[in-house]
Amino acid sequence: PQDLAQGFEDGIIPAVKLYPAGATTNSASGVRDVATVKPVLEKMAEIGMPLLVHGEVTDADIDIFDREKVFIDRVLAPLRAELPELKAVMEHIPTKDAADYVKSSTGNLAATITTHHLMINRNHILAGGIRPHYYCLPVAKREEHRLALRALATSGDERVFLGPVSAPHPTSAKLQPCGCAGIYTAPNTMSCLAHVFEEDGALDKLEAFTSLNGPKFYGLEPSAQKLHLNRRDTPVQFPEAITAGDETVTVFDPGVELFWEVTEVG
Repeated sequence: PQDLAQGFEDGIIPAVKLYPAGATTNSASGVRDVATVKPVLEKMAEIGMPLLVHGEVTDADIDIFDREKVFIDRVLAPLRAELPELKAVMEHIPTKDAADYVKSSTGNLAATITTHHLMINRNHILAGGIRPHYYCLPVAKREEHRLALRALATSGDERVFLGPVSAPHPTSAKLQPCGCAGIYTAPNTMSCLAHVFEEDGALDKLEAFTSLNGPKFYGLEPSAQKLHLNRRDTPVQFPEAITAGDETVTVFDPGVELFWEVTEVG
């Protein structure tokens, strides 16, 4: 704990990520029992160091669509009751349960939301055939959850911000009997977000969600870089895939026409 505190004070380690073992890609060596890292969490609460949580349990008897709700009830809520000063971020939340939990909690709990969780539900993955390129972890849920996430993202709540989680897995790794989880959203993330915020009448809140709320919660200065979005009269054409060495990486297909285009970055 002391080494961690020193790294935080020196600006080398701004936060700590908690991966439950097996919850996502390359997390096999993650935490199996939060009690084993309690001294670290106590020190983090003392110094105001943020804990970034992939909030899912991984028990074999828990349905994959219920993992986050069970994590909140079994792990996060008791932890925050024991350490109320702990600053925490629920990363890439996929459920209404998490959205409601954040809204009802105090100012030291925040949440990130991915681009794709604002645009797809589990029907995109499973209805009419299995579509591996929509498979991610946390897995997309029912439509009611997607709508709750959109409402939270576009609400203007300063404790909610973008967590894009763009995962450029090779197409060959996605299209196999045990394909990996992850969606490659980087090429069209800003266009997708502008589409969502425009639909919900919240374009004035897009900048805060993508660029301001996160740094503010972490106590950092916002990036000095800016980008410009321009709304076209005709849909923007994005590549279906990009080439990476000998592999291709499939780009996220939002299933709708996108009219917002990044025209300048600097």
